[in-house]
Amino acid sequence: MHANMRYYSGAGAKELFDLLDKRKSDVEAAMRKVPKFVSYTLISTGSGGVSVTVCQDKAGTDESVKIAGAWVKEHAGGLKVSPPSVSEGPVILNLR
Repeated sequence: MHANMRYYSGAGAKELFDLLDKRKSDVEAAMRKVPKFVSYTLISTGSGGVSVTVCQDKAGTDESVKIAGAWVKEHAGGLKVSPPSVSEGPVILNLR
């Protein structure tokens, strides 16, 4: 398995996570299209947030970055959100 974490902070991050909270069902529908999807988590930090995507392979998490970026551009483009920093790597342990 492979995971990526997108860290949103700075300009527009709080507003983005407020929108994500209100549009959870839309976000879920978009992220479930990710190939070899395992899980997706949104974490609010109060001033922004973090998303965590786990897929069966790196190709899936790479696609998740594209899908998430397209969703933000389409639904939150007016917020002028700073691009997230992205970390990724192989999953060592995944408990469900």
